Amino acid sequence: MGVPAGGSVDMVARLISQSLGDDLGQSFFVDNRAGGSGIIGTDFVARANPDGYTLGVVPAAFIATNRSLFKKLPYDPEKDFAPISKLVNQTMVLVTKPNSKVGSLEALVAFAKATPGALTYGSGGEGSPHHLSGVLFSNKAKISLNHVPYKGSAPAIVDLLAGHVDIAFAGISEVLPHLRSGKLIALGLLAHQRSPLLPDVPTLEQKGYKGVELSAWMCLVAPAGTPREVVSRLNASVAKALAGTAGSKLQEVGLEGSASTPEQLAELIRTESALHRELAKAAGIVPQ
Repeated sequence: MGVPAGGSVDMVARLISQSLGDDLGQSFFVDNRAGGSGIIGTDFVARANPDGYTLGVVPAAFIATNRSLFKKLPYDPEKDFAPISKLVNQTMVLVTKPNSKVGSLEALVAFAKATPGALTYGSGGEGSPHHLSGVLFSNKAKISLNHVPYKGSAPAIVDLLAGHVDIAFAGISEVLPHLRSGKLIALGLLAHQRSPLLPDVPTLEQKGYKGVELSAWMCLVAPAGTPREVVSRLNASVAKALAGTAGSKLQEVGLEGSASTPEQLAELIRTESALHRELAKAAGIVPQ
């Protein structure tokens, strides 16, 4: 896994590994191989023996976005992995402070059109889901926002709370405590439908901005060539886990368990890779 211990991806990996172990009668060890924007750990999975004993819990950034940020990857996201299942759907949400000058979506768009580039939004870094969410919304709303990248989403939210940036795009789990306490308000979800975690918050599509959908999802993959029967067994076990205790625990921390078929995950990787490539180009990101 291409992330350090701690954080949402690591937490999901440990929950899923425990559930798979209980269901399959096989011990799973979480191996954190962080570094290189997730490339080190993700490539390790791609090059592993395809026997079903090495799996990767991979966020969208590593398997759909990285190919737009780097000129060359040591792995091909579409060819070097056997998709097993989507694990988590972390819907992105547009948030601001209750006393903000843009305390509603209508006010935000009106202000941005009147003063192009004056509104600042914090993100977890260039090319992050937070950044691409801002690009996607800006394009659809035909407005100009000033992107302020941080080294992770947490410091971006801290600066939003302190009033140093005007708005932010974040995963629901990253801001749910602040929304519940009233320190932040949600202006809209970047999703096709409302979230059970924030049932009163409309989607941006419901507010008139169609196609503004982005999620910081995570998935489970194996090396390409893993036998189909192994993939099918793991897929069934994931679905069982997300329908049970693991899914409930994820929801407690603001994450939505979201199982899929291997075919659905493969299609998600293809479509999201194309979308992220388009957004990265629109943002002027030059692959390194």
